Formats: sequence, C-alpha cells, structure tokens
Amino acid sequence: MNEDVHLLLDSLGSSIPCVDASAHFRGKRITVMGLGLLGRGVGDARYLAEQDAELIVTDLKSREELATSVAQLEAFTNVTFVLGEHRLEDFRGRDLILKAAGVPLDSAYIAEAKKNGIPVRMSADLFAEMSGVACIGITGTRGKSTVAHMLHTILKAAGKPVLLGGNVRGVSTLALLAEATPAHIAVLELDSWQLQGFGEAKTSPHVAVFTTFYPDHLNYYHDDLNVYLADKANIFLYQKPEDMLVLGTQCAPTVIDKYGDKIEAKTVVVDELKLPDTWTLRVLGVHNRYDAALALAAARMVGIPDTTSREALQSFPGVPGRLELLREVRGVKIYNDTTSTTPEATIAAIDALRQSSGQNQNLILILGGSDKKLDMDKLLAKLPEVKKVILLAGSGTERIRETVLGAPVYDTLVEAVTDAFDAATPGDAVLFSPAFTSFGMFKNEFDRGDRFNAIVQTL
Repeated sequence: MNEDVHLLLDSLGSSIPCVDASAHFRGKRITVMGLGLLGRGVGDARYLAEQDAELIVTDLKSREELATSVAQLEAFTNVTFVLGEHRLEDFRGRDLILKAAGVPLDSAYIAEAKKNGIPVRMSADLFAEMSGVACIGITGTRGKSTVAHMLHTILKAAGKPVLLGGNVRGVSTLALLAEATPAHIAVLELDSWQLQGFGEAKTSPHVAVFTTFYPDHLNYYHDDLNVYLADKANIFLYQKPEDMLVLGTQCAPTVIDKYGDKIEAKTVVVDELKLPDTWTLRVLGVHNRYDAALALAAARMVGIPDTTSREALQSFPGVPGRLELLREVRGVKIYNDTTSTTPEATIAAIDALRQSSGQNQNLILILGGSDKKLDMDKLLAKLPEVKKVILLAGSGTERIRETVLGAPVYDTLVEAVTDAFDAATPGDAVLFSPAFTSFGMFKNEFDRGDRFNAIVQTL
C-alpha cells in the first residue's frame, strides 16, 4: 500500500462535499452535443433534464436513427431536439456545452462555443470536478475496460462504496452525481476522447492507470500518434506529487520517453509477472494476467489487502464481449470478442485460446469490418496458425482480403457464423474477434456483439 495516496483518498473522502448538482444545473441553458445509442449520452441528457436544465440535444444522426434514445427523452418539455445536423446558433448564448466522445478536433461548432466564451465540458471530467470523490482513472489502447471492471470488483469485495463510470456501456457518468457521497471512490474507464475533457479542465485522477499504447483511431487523429498519445497523457499530466501513476510495461517506455519530465505523481511500472503465479484466473491469456497485475497495483494504492484482491480477481468472470465464452455446442466452444477493434487485440485472443487448454486447439476465426488505417502485418502473419479465417465485409476487409487467400467474405453475420460452425469439429473453437471497427454493417461494436450472441443462441 502507498500510504501517501491512501491518506490522500481518505482526506478527500472526509473533507470534500459533493456539489448540489440540482442547484448547479437548474435553469442553465445547456447544449448536449451527441446523443448516440449506447445509453451514455441519453443518460447524461436525462439527468440534466431532471435537474431542470434547458436543453438542446443535437446529433448528426437522424431522429429515425436515434429513435430508441429519443424515446427516452420525449416526455421532457425542457428538451429540444436538433437532429440530422448541428447549428452554429446552438453553440452561442448557452451556459454550457456538454460534448460527447468523438467530436472532431477541428469542430467548427466547438470553436464557435469557445469563441463565445462558453465552457465546453465532457461528462467524466465534469463528474470528477463536481462530485468531490476520490477518482481512479484507467486508460490505454487495450485493457482499460478489463482493468476498470477488475478494480471495481476488488473495491466492492473490500466493502468500499464505489462507482463505475466513464466509457461503460449504458452508464451515464454525469448521473452518478445523484449517488456520489464523500465516502465514495469512483473508478472511471477513460478513452482518449474523454481525456480531452480532463485536459480542457486541467485535471487528472488521483490514481491513474495507463495499460497499453498501440496505434489506434488513426482515422480520427489524422495518422498522428503523438496527438493520440497527448490526449491519453491527460490522465497523469495534472496529477500532483502525492498522486499515483501505474504504468504497464508495454506503454511505459513510450510514456516516459515523451512525458517523463512532466510526470509529478509517484510512478510504478507493472507487468504480468507482478501477479503472483499462484493466483489462478478465470479469464484466459497472458494479457488478462497483465491487466490483473495493473488492477492489483492500483488496489494496493488505496489500501486494499492482497487477500481481498486475490479472491476478487480469481472469481472475476470477465467483461461481456471480451473473449467471452458464450456456449459450447456439440463440443465446439464459441467466443465473443467483439470489442477487439485492433489487430493487437485479436492476436491476444488467438494466443489466449490456443494456449488455454495446454494444447494448440484449432480455431475458426471470424474477423473484418471498417478500416482504421492500422498496420495489420503482425495479425496477417498470425493467421496461418488458425484452422480457417472467415471475413465480414467492410473497408478494412477490402484492404486485407487479397492477403488472406481462400477466405470467404460474407455480407451478413449469419452467413459467417454458419460457415464457421460448419467448419468446426469437436474440440475446435469459434472466435469472433473482428480486429476492425463495426461501422457499416453494425451500429457499433456492442450491436455487433449482441447480434453475434443472438445468432449463437440459435445454433
């Protein structure tokens, strides 16, 4: 345990009152930029509407595309929808712009708001500021979801009042203000976009965990990895000397090389070997032991004994859609790894399954989707280890299909799953690990995973 950080969290929990959110937002003119379909945006908007804010909710998607989200807000008379477009006038004369993830870096609408002196915030950093709770933030290209959920499980097992938010499906981080008390610890999974908000607010979590750093979102960052890393770095750039930073060994050299002279927090570097080899996890793969070691290090920072962490980590069932065993049908195990949107994630899944039983089991791999301009060479070199590769149509698939000779390409997920299961024999495993984003054929990666789950249940 790091006594300084433990004392820091204790002092925060006993001395900082939570802001009266209802009074803070009541009557404020707020533009919510980005409603989305994952539940986070609609939850933020609903929470603000319940606090009697006057809302404009704007999204480039149409009302028809956002029907399920719009339906949850239609009863509020203080919500105005501007859908299928953004309007500059909605970014003037407002008290606050609440920006969703993925808004372009050069957005003319955000520029308009800033030109007019209007604060632009995001839900996670706004929650961190207003709640006054001790925050543990987790970021990284891969592993942040698993580490966040592992740490949440550990803290719950220790009897700590804990909130889980950030980049969590269906969870409005802003709405957690209704639950937050000074005794709480918040575990926030933070992607690079949400960390833009922390950068704008010039704040960082008290304990930060940086798992891995790989090329990703290059279409958004215009092929500039340094800009991507700069957003990620906000997780530690505003930490104080009494704060704590946990770096995974995969990303530590890059982070220290680029930002070593700007890191003020106490820093530890962790890899999978830091997890005692006598601890047996339910989740498969070296990458999950690495994630568990990071969660253990963060748990120690807030004073959780290893006995509690061990019990929690050994019983941890995994996160849905991350190398999730759905079922076994006629001796064939079927795994949903829909959140694999990078080649590194698919490589980790292949390695985990081929090593899990102590023998090289045969894998039938379904991959493909929309392109993010990532380097696929290492994944392509791995594919000969797979019994059969089946491709889903998409712009990314088009880029690699000539390299994956003989792999069928399907326009529907049903056809791909049917072919995969027909090719499998008892003892094999079907792995749905796309390595690309979901857009085009699916609404998002969760829609992709939900559809895969539904198809598998019919087998």
